[in-house]
Formats: sequence, C-alpha cells, structure tokens
Amino acid sequence: MKVLYHHRTASRDGQSTHIDEMIRGLRAEGHSVVESSPQISGDNASGGSPGWVGRLKALLPRQIYELAELAYSWVAYRRLSDAIKKDRPDGIYERYNLYLLAGMWAKKRFRLPLILEVNAPMAVERRQYGGLSWPQLADWAELYVWKRADVILPVTQVLADYMVGKGIDPARIRVIPNAINEDHYKNLPTVIEAKDKLGLRGRLVVGFTGFVREWDRLDRIMVWVAQRAVQHNVHLLVIGDGPARADIEACATRLGVADRLSFTGAVPREQVPAISMAFDIALQTALVPYASPLCLFEYLALGKAIVAPDQPNHHEILTSGVDALLYDPDDSSGIEKALDVLCQNEELRERIARSASELIVRKQLTWRQHARKVAALFGGVA
Repeated sequence: MKVLYHHRTASRDGQSTHIDEMIRGLRAEGHSVVESSPQISGDNASGGSPGWVGRLKALLPRQIYELAELAYSWVAYRRLSDAIKKDRPDGIYERYNLYLLAGMWAKKRFRLPLILEVNAPMAVERRQYGGLSWPQLADWAELYVWKRADVILPVTQVLADYMVGKGIDPARIRVIPNAINEDHYKNLPTVIEAKDKLGLRGRLVVGFTGFVREWDRLDRIMVWVAQRAVQHNVHLLVIGDGPARADIEACATRLGVADRLSFTGAVPREQVPAISMAFDIALQTALVPYASPLCLFEYLALGKAIVAPDQPNHHEILTSGVDALLYDPDDSSGIEKALDVLCQNEELRERIARSASELIVRKQLTWRQHARKVAALFGGVA
C-alpha cells in the first residue's frame, strides 16, 4: 500500500517524533510512504525549540497569523495535488492542525480515503493557552475537518469522548495513543553506568524529559530537592531545554542547591534513552486532560518508577500503585508527597519500575504496532 502522509509541522519536537516514527513504522510493515509537508527545521533533538513557525507566530499579530494559517491551506492543497498526481497513493494519512483544510479538499477531488490523527482539540487549546482572534472560524474549521475524515485517531479516550460530544460518529473513531520505537531501547547502559557518565553516582536521580515551560513547575521540584538533599541525596536531571530553564537554575542557586540540578540542553532523540537510564524516578508534570505525552511512554520503556498526575488520560495507561504513583494535581503538596513515598521505599520503586516496563508489551505500545493498525484501517475504508 502507498500512503501519502500530510502534515503542517515544521519543528523538531514531540510532533515531529510522532510523524517520523509513524512513517518508519509503516515502512517497516512494507508500505510505501510519501510525505507532503513544509520544510522541517533544526536537528532531531529532544527538548529543543518549536522552529521557524514558532518564531513567525511570535512576530506576526495574532489575527494576521491565523489568516495566514488558513491561506496556507491553498499552498498545501497544490502540494498535495501534485503529490497525488505523481505518486498515486492509496490513501491520505493526515496529522490534524487548526485551519488546515487541504487534506479534505484533496480527499474529495481525488476520491481517496483519509485517516486523520488528532493529538488535541486545537480550537479549544489555542483559545485557552494562546488565544484566538477568530474563535468562530476556528470552531468551524475544526469540525469541517473532523466530520469529513473517514477515520479519526485521537490519542486518548478523553479526546474521543470530546469529539463524540461535538457530533462525531463514534463508529469512525479509533483511539491510538503515543508509543515508543523499541529499537531505541536496546543495548542501554545500566543505571550506574548512566549515572557515572553524568557524575551522579550515589545520588537518587529524579528525571524529567522535554521542553521545559513555566507550567511544568520544576522550580517547585527544586524547592523539594533543597528540603530533601541531605536526607535522600536527591538530584534533578532535566533532559531538554526551554524558556523556564533560567528561572529553574536561578531557583536552585537561590536555595543553595545548584549542584543538585543538571540540564543537558537539547539532545538528539536517539540519545535520550541512554541518558534517561540515570533516572531513579521519572517525573510527569501537569498536562492538559486530553494529552498523550511522549515522555510517559519513554519512561515506561525504560522501566522507571513514574510519578504522574492522577487524571483520566493517565488512567487509560497507568494504574496507581502498580506501574506508577499518581498524585492529586489539586493538592498543593501532592507531587512532593509522591516523591517522598518513592524516595523512602526502594522496594516500591523497584516494583513499580518492573510493572511499568511490562506495559509496553501488554498494551502493544510501539509505533510499528500502531502502524499495523493504521494500515488495517486503510484496508477497511478502501
């Protein structure tokens, strides 16, 4: 089967990881994949920047940027049309983005099946976090795309339920969460070897992976580190970078524990698992209720004791006290209490870590397995 993968992502972050891995998974299953997209910027790094699109968004007035997004659909449509005429795909696989209508136009004109991968309700997310100048237009554009896709793949059941509430037929919805590439988790160093490479032997390492923003509240974790430094010899290791880095480093210096904080900066994604092996406890901080965070699946594959907020999207994957320790995000000291429990109980840490590593196999959480499901869905639509 030949698949035309259409998206509007031009950054090197979690979005591009999902795209790269799904393409790799489809090809590994013997399918041909043609990509129709803008030029992706930057290196294949984890915890890096949002790329040139993010910079453009910061420069343009919001009203103009949103209209430019909508106008881009004509550019994308011409690119899609050329690709379809040249490569004659059997179907279109599209990563949803707000105001991106080109895939639906191409589907209709060329009578091709289209599967839509949805990672967030963008009209809602941008209204809440980035602001929208044209909210009614955004709502219309979102439903225009969702209602015309042959199959929709939300990353969580929470998101699927939201879609059903918006009038989407549940028979066209299949939940497929994020996943891991199992090849990245072979021949990894031991925990001690990973710690030695970072100069952290003997320390209890609490780790975080990703692009660090203010709402991750790692400054709060540094306060906890300062309080527990002597008792548990704890250290915070952040694999990534982000706009909140300077404030977190300033907080560590102010508290007198700058030597108990390490930032790697943005690193190539394929190097992340080896560095993450230094973690004793893996930290999943606050996130939107419909998300499927990539780092969570990476923590599971590494077999780490995970601390995460107790919320429905995590319940779809995790069981508190079995393969993770879930904390109440509304409790002002919830995450600290969970960290204390794991610091004080090595046996619980090890038991949770063992159960976490088993989840990947039991719930089939690899990109190649997801690609196999997508291919089967194309067969059903055709």
